[in-house]
Amino acid sequence: MLNRILAVSAALLSLALAAPAARASDAGFLLLGGPIHIDAGGAPVQALVVRDGKVAFAGSLANARLRAQGLPELDLKGAAAFPGFMDSHVHLTGVGLREMTLNLDQVKSVTELVSVVKAWEAAHPGAEPLVGRGWIETHWPEKRFPGRADLDAVSATRPIVLERADGHAMVLNGAALRLAGIDRTTRDPAGGRIERDASGEATGMLIDGAMGLIEPKLPPLSYARRKEALARGTALYAARGWTAGANMSTSAEDVKALFELAAAGRLPIRVDAFMTPEDSAEVLKRGPYADPTGLVRVRGVKLYMDGALGSRGAALKAPYADRPDSSGLTIAEHDPTEAILKQALETHCQIAFHAIGDRGNRMVLDWMIEAFKTNGPGAAQTVWRIEHAQIVDPADIALFAKSGVVASMQPSHAIGDLYFAPARLGEARLKGAYAWKSLHNAGVIVAGGTDAPVEVGDPRIEYYAAVARKDLQGKAGADWHPEEALARDEALGLFTAAGAYAVQDKGRGSLKPGAAADITVFSSDVTTVPEAEILKVRPLLTLVGGKIVHDGR
Repeated sequence: MLNRILAVSAALLSLALAAPAARASDAGFLLLGGPIHIDAGGAPVQALVVRDGKVAFAGSLANARLRAQGLPELDLKGAAAFPGFMDSHVHLTGVGLREMTLNLDQVKSVTELVSVVKAWEAAHPGAEPLVGRGWIETHWPEKRFPGRADLDAVSATRPIVLERADGHAMVLNGAALRLAGIDRTTRDPAGGRIERDASGEATGMLIDGAMGLIEPKLPPLSYARRKEALARGTALYAARGWTAGANMSTSAEDVKALFELAAAGRLPIRVDAFMTPEDSAEVLKRGPYADPTGLVRVRGVKLYMDGALGSRGAALKAPYADRPDSSGLTIAEHDPTEAILKQALETHCQIAFHAIGDRGNRMVLDWMIEAFKTNGPGAAQTVWRIEHAQIVDPADIALFAKSGVVASMQPSHAIGDLYFAPARLGEARLKGAYAWKSLHNAGVIVAGGTDAPVEVGDPRIEYYAAVARKDLQGKAGADWHPEEALARDEALGLFTAAGAYAVQDKGRGSLKPGAAADITVFSSDVTTVPEAEILKVRPLLTLVGGKIVHDGR
């Protein structure tokens, strides 16, 4: 199933890159011919009138025709239209680079990993480090991480660095370990861990902060390549039906490239940028700002509290069930973080704080609430977010709701993680794992994203995961809490109204009169088709500000 979805996505990307953006009409158009969902809760309407990039009318076809005299018609021919789908957590540079480099997300074993890397090395000879990304071992038959010995079989002299899909771990061969200066005497850096064997030798696995030992030794990403990656990533996103993405861990160079792409008419979707701490000085000083086109908005700062669950870096309140000697890692330090939070409140800068483990989530909530108490007016005017919120102690859900903090979650994580989360957490802690419904019912705003390129980055997969809570073959363990699945309208809200709220944009998230005409059209209505059919619908049209940026009809 996933291979077919990826193949379709690749075809969509080639079409998006080959064809210029089409236009229904600069003046506007009448949308008709299929169900048109104007929000996540109400019944669909028959027609929509769009003028000057905004919705002018939504309702019956008869009334729409009266208001659309002289405008061309855009006939859905039975397809279904929705408020533009928004990815609330994506790394667009990484999405583009995945299309340009060694992609390991389909590797199914350590043996296959070695084979794929060996083939890539043979096709791309040289002495420069070989870099790839996308592997995840949780469903491999070997039931282990890859190691330096596996990669030394590919090359003992050329450095090889392969990043795990979640971006929180990587595996190095012996040459790369030497390049990083890692040996028996190297200490674990703050917020990181060098995995070692029983004899004390590095296995090749670096967790979270330890990755910083090799990253400065790798060839830097050129600006031209970065810009091309963003162009490819946003084109692919438009082709998949996304109208916007909240881009996490954005660099100053990313913002420059996005501004240039927008100015040149090469940015098909809206991008809300959350900066790396290193490049956050400007947004912290002046507050949120946008480029002249309004397509790119710099919203705030992305911070990290802990690592990932798969690599046991997520900070847990109690030790890992499958590794009692570890409770994960914390990355942020209280005092410097509080200084950033207080400055952000003064300029109404948004904070997006990565937290996966239950301890990590509670720490972020406590620190945010502490900052809110020092600046009441700023807190009332600023939306802050916890990114992932994967494992939340059920006792902390009420605090989550009371704080007003958004839970920015990625439903597809519950697809991949169901293969290993029970072992990591134990049965009791699964009650607060990927608890979309519990958070929603408690009054927490839950925004939906993908974390691509950690995940595929497909709105169909995310919507399916939210309502099915099963893997792509329709399977899930008995302990996977099916009661946390969302209703169809609730899941639609994750990617529309909640996505807009999470970036503080009142002009998006619905197709009510006055809203931006950001529209996603699928070949069938995902709110009514059988569960398994959600993965088979096709993204037919993507419109941003009333302009067609993808036409797959």
